Amino acid sequence: MVDINGLTKTFQDKKRGAVHAVEHVSFQAREGEVMGILGVNGAGKTTLLRMLATLLEPSSGSASIAGYDIVKQPQEARKQLGFLSSTTALYSRLTAREMLRYFGSLYGLSGEGLKKRVETLIELLEIGEFANRLCDRLSTGQKQRVSLARTLLHDPEVLMLDEPTAGLDVLASRSIVEYIERSRDEGKTILFSSHIMSEMERLCDRVAVIHQGQLRALGTLEELRKQSGETALEKVFLQLIGEA
Repeated sequence: MVDINGLTKTFQDKKRGAVHAVEHVSFQAREGEVMGILGVNGAGKTTLLRMLATLLEPSSGSASIAGYDIVKQPQEARKQLGFLSSTTALYSRLTAREMLRYFGSLYGLSGEGLKKRVETLIELLEIGEFANRLCDRLSTGQKQRVSLARTLLHDPEVLMLDEPTAGLDVLASRSIVEYIERSRDEGKTILFSSHIMSEMERLCDRVAVIHQGQLRALGTLEELRKQSGETALEKVFLQLIGEA
């Protein structure tokens, strides 16, 4: 469902010159799989996901979403994916329900189909108690649940979640994690970026370790443990990036 081949993004900095945010990254994510993307801040995780979401154009390399090239067929690729980050913004003057109806219409939904999809997501993500509240009056966790619902309106085959539980309390995090598990069971492909090791262990079928823009390791948690010689995931990660 997600096929990445030598994907590279280089930025020009006046002081540092060429900065390789992502450098020759290649891997595949399969149908019905949660692929974890693990790395420190500035490792290149968000840049990688933004390229896959067609928000940034790669400097070189290629990638496809459900068979659609992200550069040559960006509109078709976008139809197959939902992208969520911890900085996804909401319109403050709309209620949560109005927000979802508005974006649903942008995705081409209308009439009874739009109403049913919005209400289904409101129930699944436990948004009901604040669905008619203005978005600027929602808590961080409530906003993130609305943002996730917005991402899921068109029922995409591929989900790209960039630190979706960052800054959330236990209850809000649980709702999002449980939805990720449910989506995997439904056969969706999920790219999941997080710093939270317990979430990685709970959710991920395989993990891609990104450091300084490069893919340092890729495999199941058991494979990464064997490769690193460590057991605790934090120590596994530090060993693989050379910071043990």
